[in-house]
This record gives sequence, structure tokens and C-alpha cells, in this order.
Amino acid sequence: MTVLLDIDQLRTFIAIAETGSFTRAADVVHKTQSAVSMQMKRLEERVGKPIFARDGRASRLTDEGDRLLDYARRIVKLNMEAVASLASAELSGRVRLGVPDDYADRYLPEIMARFSATHPNVELTVVCDPSTDLIDRIDTGDLDLAIITDCETVNRETEIIRREQLLWVGSSRHPVHLETPVPLALGRQTCNWRQEAISMLQAVGRPFRILYTSSNSTAVSAAVLSGLAISVLPESGLRPGMRVLGPSDGFPALAPCRIGLLRNRHEASPLADALAIHIVQGLDNISEAAIAAE
Repeated sequence: MTVLLDIDQLRTFIAIAETGSFTRAADVVHKTQSAVSMQMKRLEERVGKPIFARDGRASRLTDEGDRLLDYARRIVKLNMEAVASLASAELSGRVRLGVPDDYADRYLPEIMARFSATHPNVELTVVCDPSTDLIDRIDTGDLDLAIITDCETVNRETEIIRREQLLWVGSSRHPVHLETPVPLALGRQTCNWRQEAISMLQAVGRPFRILYTSSNSTAVSAAVLSGLAISVLPESGLRPGMRVLGPSDGFPALAPCRIGLLRNRHEASPLADALAIHIVQGLDNISEAAIAAE
């Protein structure tokens, strides 16, 4: 008898593999933990083999689970591409996307290239603003979609589409991290990454001073690369010439940051749905590229 794999179960399976936990995966796929457990039970029944092994509180993949994961990623990605391709001929008009500038240069090229290739009759308008401003523009209906960070601060439904470790970074050529007080280049006062950095340094009693403040990621990175200050960036924001700093350097570990997709709930838009598919694909590709680079 032919075994048919369920796309929704495979999405949940991928989320568990990437987060290492049924509980965290439930947040990613917007399901209850019991629903996630039931999905995985049915998936194991479909493939006829155990795909998870308990490792303390974490969920570790079995050898069969590792093998299935590779297929699951390809199946889910191909499914999304097929849906987008079949819908492209019917779609035209304009879709408005908001993205923080620190993600625009890393995420947009792949997203825009894929979206333009499959939806040549659609005009894409891109707005670069801090996440807090993008949230306001979603609320007022100025945007159809927004990629935002620090989603836990948003009091509305947000699709978590990527997690990244937040890192302390300095110049690989300048020992600015040894200075007392340590100079910092951070976002504006409403930036959660800035608040996290200050809170962690205060917790360990590390003296610091704010040397540069900017909501522009290029300006912050320039201060780091020139050896003038230390900052915090997600993994994908690392550039040649930067050095990651850790507890041995006097910088406590930071919490991971979450990247989410926020939709305009006032107006249903097939264009926004199509673009959302490409955004998820683009972020997946960035993850794979980063792993390959390492």
C-alpha cells in the first residue's frame, strides 16, 4: 500500500527538528502541544518507524528521523513552489512589504528574485523601517506584510518564521572590547536588542557607555568594523572583519531573537499570501546558506 505523507505533519516535524522541542515547535506552527504530539504519532504510524528519541527534555531525531527530515524539507519547499507557480498567472496588482533595514540587504535579494520570477505582473513596494514602526503601519493598513523582530513584544498573531542567536560583536582587528567602560553602538532607545544588551551588562557589572545610537544597521556595523564600538547582531548579520565575543571576553550570552511575519488582517490579499510563501522560502535558503558557509 502506498504511504502518503501529510504536508502539515511534515511542517510540524521540521519545526520540532529545528527547535528541539515539541513545546517550542507548537508555538512555531500555532498548535497546541497535544495537537503536535498527535501529529507526530500519526506521522510515525505512516512511515512505520520511530522518528524521535527522548533525550532528557529535548526531542532528538532517530536515524530514520534524520533521513526523513531531508525529504520533509524538500517536499514542503516543493509544495510551496508549486502553489506559488500555479497562482502566478492569475495575480496582478501591488503588494506592500515592510522590513527592517538590517534585514533588507540580507533577505530581500532572494525574496524579490523569486517573487518577481513567478509573479511578473505584480508590483512590489518595499518600506524599510524599524519593527515598531512597521507594526504601526500594519495596524493602519499601510502595509500588507511586515517582517519584524522580537515578536514576543507584539500583542497580536505573528508567524514565527526564523530564530537566530543574538551575538556580541566587535572588530577582529581592534581590541575595543578590552576598554573600560566598553563603548557600545546600538539602536535607538526603543530597540529591544539595545535594552537586552544594556540589561545583560548591568547584570554582570560590566561598565559601558553608549557611543553611537542609530536605527540604521549599516551605521552600527560601520562603528563595529572601524573598531570604535561593540554591538549586538543576529548571526546572519555577521560580516567579514567582525569578531564574536562571549563570556570569556566578559560578555554574557544573549537570548535568541525571533523573526516573524505580520499580516494586515483588515484586508485579505492573495498577493500577500503569495509573497508570504516566498518570504518563508527565502529565509529557509538563508539558513541553508549560512550552514554551508560555516
